[in-house]
Amino acid sequence: MIVIKGGLVLTPGGMVAADVAIEDGRIVDIAPDIEAVGEVVEASGCYVGPGLVDLHVHTREPGQEWKETIASASQAAVAGGFTAIVAMPNTTPAIDAGHMARFVTDRGRQAGLCLVAPAGAISLGRQGEHLAHLDEMWEAGVRIFTDDGDTVKDAGLLRHAMEYLVGRGGIIAQHAEDPGLARGGQMHEGSVSARLGMRGLPAAAEEIIIARDLALVRLTGCRYHVQHVSTAGSVELVRSAKEQGLPVTAEVTPHSLTFDHEMVMTMDPDFKMYPPLRTQADIEALRAGLISGVIDAVATDHAPHAVAECEVPFEEAPRGVIGLETALAAVMAAVGPDPELLFERMSIAPARIAGLERHGNRLEVGQPANLCVIDPAREWEASGFRSLSLNSPWKGQTMRGQVVSTIFEGRQVHQLVNS
Repeated sequence: MIVIKGGLVLTPGGMVAADVAIEDGRIVDIAPDIEAVGEVVEASGCYVGPGLVDLHVHTREPGQEWKETIASASQAAVAGGFTAIVAMPNTTPAIDAGHMARFVTDRGRQAGLCLVAPAGAISLGRQGEHLAHLDEMWEAGVRIFTDDGDTVKDAGLLRHAMEYLVGRGGIIAQHAEDPGLARGGQMHEGSVSARLGMRGLPAAAEEIIIARDLALVRLTGCRYHVQHVSTAGSVELVRSAKEQGLPVTAEVTPHSLTFDHEMVMTMDPDFKMYPPLRTQADIEALRAGLISGVIDAVATDHAPHAVAECEVPFEEAPRGVIGLETALAAVMAAVGPDPELLFERMSIAPARIAGLERHGNRLEVGQPANLCVIDPAREWEASGFRSLSLNSPWKGQTMRGQVVSTIFEGRQVHQLVNS
């Protein structure tokens, strides 16, 4: 038995001061002063709630294991409080068929630290020309389909994918970036790119694709998820779509909630990501959208790159940053330490979007024991990452709020040393 002592617990009735007892993979009691038998997790001053769920993780396996593996991504995930992650399909080869999806699932099971749910490519090889083996991947358990890393630019192909998935309840997730407008861009198009003489990516590149895709959602009725929203205009498009009753959800990254395009003045590749860092006005709109629920979820877009790949000039550096281990503290800094908001946006909503029934549940007796314990006041330095890569914009910074324990299917898979 595991007993979590003295925490503030997220239950269907709200946050309750109580202990939580876990046995045989399930929650068996939530009550004050449960007898401390077996393994004890001290949680005084901590939030206890469902394990976090990340809709957007690049595990790099198969094909780029020098950057990350499913096992190392799992280690980083549980250190960040995640009990489930959705693995993006832009691997080498792409996850575009049933056997490839099962490979990811099996690797996740072998690691045994958290659920690794594969997303599947929309097009064969993510080339945007022919539909991937959607039927095979559906049978293999895939529920989210995306060519993430690239936009599906052929509206006819995207429509066919939506028409195939709508009757099954599948989700099209889009990396929204018009390839013509974005071509050659290194950062946000604005005052800083002008000062640096660097080609920029306009906000319109994202917004045009979202607007086009929403027209297809109206046509087909398919569920649609906007990945890594980065502009105020995109927030308004999602808000309007929801007001019209369209089946639309959206995610935002911790780095888009935190840093603006001024950071590129440092020329540090750790601030190169796509979509790029935008303006302070965009950050404010993203934060407001997350708090209000227009943006449903936080997703890290965890994108590891090896150290040698990043030791190049900014323009030559790969895009993307790691984020699994810093996500919680970054979101707390951006929108505050409200535990109900944190668990809703980082666990409950993403689990609901992905259809992960064993995750993202307020704690009740009988529920599967997939949960985390968060110390909102703990200060720590962002270093010693479990990820194989170090490309973090928070690297070396002091952060506030840390996961002290992660429990997956009734097993404690992460415990903070000296917690």
